[in-house]
Amino acid sequence: MNCIAGKVKLDKRTKKLVERLESGDIAVIDHQDLDELAAESLVSKKVKAVINTKKFISGKYPTLGPGVLLEAGIFLLEIEDNRIFSTLKDGDRIKIKGTKVFYGNKKVGEGTIIDNRIFQSKLELAKNNITAELDKFIENTMEYIQKEKNIFLWNLDIPKTKTVIRNKHVLIVVRGKNYKKDLYTIRSYIHEVKPVLIGVDGGGDALLEFGLKPDIIIGDMDSVSDRCLQSGAEIIVHAYSNGEAPGLQRVKNLGLEYRIFPVPGTSEDIAMLLAFERGADLIVAVGSHSNLVDFLEKGRQGMASTFLVRLKVGSILVDAKGVSKLYCNNFKSRYIIAIFLSSLLPIIIIGISSLQVRYFFKLLSLKFKLMMGL
Repeated sequence: MNCIAGKVKLDKRTKKLVERLESGDIAVIDHQDLDELAAESLVSKKVKAVINTKKFISGKYPTLGPGVLLEAGIFLLEIEDNRIFSTLKDGDRIKIKGTKVFYGNKKVGEGTIIDNRIFQSKLELAKNNITAELDKFIENTMEYIQKEKNIFLWNLDIPKTKTVIRNKHVLIVVRGKNYKKDLYTIRSYIHEVKPVLIGVDGGGDALLEFGLKPDIIIGDMDSVSDRCLQSGAEIIVHAYSNGEAPGLQRVKNLGLEYRIFPVPGTSEDIAMLLAFERGADLIVAVGSHSNLVDFLEKGRQGMASTFLVRLKVGSILVDAKGVSKLYCNNFKSRYIIAIFLSSLLPIIIIGISSLQVRYFFKLLSLKFKLMMGL
């Protein structure tokens, strides 16, 4: 029977929890269908175990997050009872014995261990169910396309920016799947072309991690750091169509200048619209969300705004998502060895044909033997 002990950290919002996690912690989350990005962030914190009060994978659609945790050797326990959030607090030391969780001698939860066999079984079920989810997703998307098409086609109040976008390349960074690898892959493009850099929420922090300062930060400001907001970038707060902006108060509290962009859809959609309407020559998107699983992982039941926006900006949009899998510029060791050996060839030929060179190497050999006492 497994026995895992450690300090617990709890939060119903996984991305908020990650900010507080330390190596060796036991994470308690409330995250149905754990996505890869969230799983990778948990792995990066080197947690011992993850307790989820929702299903790691419900079977509605294939999500690979649990597999990422299992591959990293992290223990997974599924407890479909969120009372543990009121029973425990950050820093409490708990023990996981088999399927049971103890705080001192008191049992505070019991659930199901999710191992690779169970995960693979649920993954197969999800693959079989994806058609039904796709049908609902398409219906919802088509319904909202009819409602929102006029907003995106005609009635847009695009905020002005101090940053000049016209006739320039624009790089939009979103914290999506493999965004770090993709951003690393196109680093030479960034340094050579010097595009306008737009970070969508936490995408601004992603740019800072690579030593790049965002020109514009756009979004609802729920996952971007204070450090990034205070980096000097222009701030555009994403608001609902009625003007309500949940992230506005945070920006005001920091005493920062801002503009509001009231439009339905995702923050990455409006980042593309901003770049397009302000005359960008080319839009390059990293980490963007564009498919069924992407949107279901974010809890969205349709993609009307994304469909309309991409229809509009498609002529100048390059989606760099997954580019790291297509292109790799790392030198392999065998290439270096081949280059080294090929460079030795002319030296060997000259050495064989030159009497002076042969004498030189003989003299070098004698000196080496004398030094080594051979």
